[in-house]
Amino acid sequence: MDVNLENLSSSQKDELMSTIKQKIAIANAQELVTKMTEKCFKKCVGKPGQDLDGSEQKCIAMCMDRFMDSWNVVSRALTQRLHQEQYKG
Repeated sequence: MDVNLENLSSSQKDELMSTIKQKIAIANAQELVTKMTEKCFKKCVGKPGQDLDGSEQKCIAMCMDRFMDSWNVVSRALTQRLHQEQYKG
């Protein structure tokens, strides 16, 4: 399907941008969960079994908290930089 953006009305362009932003947000959330799960599981679970022991649960919780904090810092910095670039020129 070939869409010519010049033929879209302003509201159609806004709707398209909203849809694209929503899909990007979903993809980013999926990537975050996947990476966080992989990294924290590798770090915290030595021998996978049917249950996590208390130390594994605590390690995973702390790992996920740190990962989310880091993700938020990077995300805010990127958003700020993009915002600054947008208004520079």
